[in-house]
Amino acid sequence: MVQSYAYELWPIVVINAGIFIFFALSFLKPKGQREWISLGTFSAFVVALFTEMYGFPLTIYILSSILGSKYPSIDPFSHTNGHLWVVLSGSSTWVFTLTHLLSNSAMLGGLIVLGAAWSQIHRAKGGLVTSGLYGWVRHPQYSGLFLITTGMLIQWPTIVTVAMWPILMFMYYRLARREEKEMEDRFGDEYITYKRKVPMFLPRLVPMVHGAKA
Repeated sequence: MVQSYAYELWPIVVINAGIFIFFALSFLKPKGQREWISLGTFSAFVVALFTEMYGFPLTIYILSSILGSKYPSIDPFSHTNGHLWVVLSGSSTWVFTLTHLLSNSAMLGGLIVLGAAWSQIHRAKGGLVTSGLYGWVRHPQYSGLFLITTGMLIQWPTIVTVAMWPILMFMYYRLARREEKEMEDRFGDEYITYKRKVPMFLPRLVPMVHGAKA
């Protein structure tokens, strides 16, 4: 049975994009120009995602025109069939459940990491933080952001967001490097020693730093 055209829901686009941008703005607290530019790129990523999810399904239009009669879905313009992994698997309920489980877990985990890392920085009041999440990775806030965007890509990959994601990751990588230079200038050997022991974004199986300032 053909389902209704489940797009052009622009208020939902605005609400969902606004929520994620608000959380990122609240936890990342951009100050300098580079930070605002990076946040702007993240915001554009989020807007592009929800625009295709609820507004205008550009990727679905393009793929359906390329695949034509071989497109494995009766109605690719229903909201359910906008999930590309589901469509390409032949509308598999198992794939639908798995993609939602993985993507929602990644996004929720990312939000938790963002909040917890911000809380540690707030409590430190300008001091060097090397314990807790910062004992696992040097930039847990950015790791949380990466988790959120990865979850978004798992659930609803689009041509635009897949193209934007590597650019977004590179921008935050460069921003992290710039922040580390500032930390070295501020804390000297203490930060350099910490930097040598703790990975940048992806944690080791066992954290290397314990019992330092929180």
